Amino acid sequence: MRQHEPGYNIVQCRVLQAETGEKMIISASRRTDIPNYYSEWFYNRIKEGFVYVRNPRNARQVSRIDLSKDVVDCIVFWTKNPEPMLSGLDELAAYHYYFQFTLTGYGKDIECHIPHKREEMVPVFQKLSARIGKRRAVWRYDPILFTKKYTPEYHLRAFRAIAEGLNGYTEKCVISFADLYVKNRKNMEEIGCYNLNGADLQEFAKEISEIAGRNGIKAGSCAEKIDLESCGIEHNCCIDKELIESIIGCRIKAEKDKNQRPECGCIESVEIGAYDTCRNGCKYCYANHSREKVMKNCGKYDPLSPVLCGRITGEDRISIRKAGSMKEEQISFL
Repeated sequence: MRQHEPGYNIVQCRVLQAETGEKMIISASRRTDIPNYYSEWFYNRIKEGFVYVRNPRNARQVSRIDLSKDVVDCIVFWTKNPEPMLSGLDELAAYHYYFQFTLTGYGKDIECHIPHKREEMVPVFQKLSARIGKRRAVWRYDPILFTKKYTPEYHLRAFRAIAEGLNGYTEKCVISFADLYVKNRKNMEEIGCYNLNGADLQEFAKEISEIAGRNGIKAGSCAEKIDLESCGIEHNCCIDKELIESIIGCRIKAEKDKNQRPECGCIESVEIGAYDTCRNGCKYCYANHSREKVMKNCGKYDPLSPVLCGRITGEDRISIRKAGSMKEEQISFL
């Protein structure tokens, strides 16, 4: 096992008693783009059957997460480019999973390090869907932000072009509107982001829903306070109990994730990513504090390490998270 190689010996670490959580849906990841930048690390973690995750509020507190197929009910991937993962998907044959693939109309002024959407990312989405099936390839057109360049009309044209390219390759599109956070406020102000009024927003949402529908795609919203159901857009859950049950063929016992915003309908999951490690460089990002911090952390990346962008040291306190499947009973979705 690689954990006993130089640099990975954790014998001197303080190992605490097991945590009480039994949430075994894995989020990979809200904090960074694991499929795009850390797929080799992730596959190594799957092979070894565990991962270490630092508490973002206390870096010395580390959780050991069991990744064995017997306790992981489903893995939810979040990415803007899953292509680096595609060649290794056979290594996940024993697992249930789905991808949330963010594909928008922004250029490199907003999404700095994402390849060309029409020429490269739409074909990647099609390739992913062909491998895993359209139900497990969820399209995200989010967050939607409005500027002098990225007007409602611009978004509708971009959304239509992408939807036509994904016709037959996905069943669902999730939208959301840009929110301000401490980490992205400066960037959002610099690009001149503005909000639509209520009536204009409703009209915009209705057109999004109609475009999606014409391409065989159902539109949903992510963590939005506004009710868009009259526009044909239902509240959506990214960590979606109904979708997960349909994929795994079992009912699961799960509660709403209390760590998310009140508007968020996601069920509880275990996050295995790390903040300040995403190299996509998106202006609206809430997961990175600064480019300098990202570069510093990325310099610590080692695909053999059990923790993302770092190493376990003798000062770390490791808690072994109690593992347990959330499955209730076998059911048929036929």
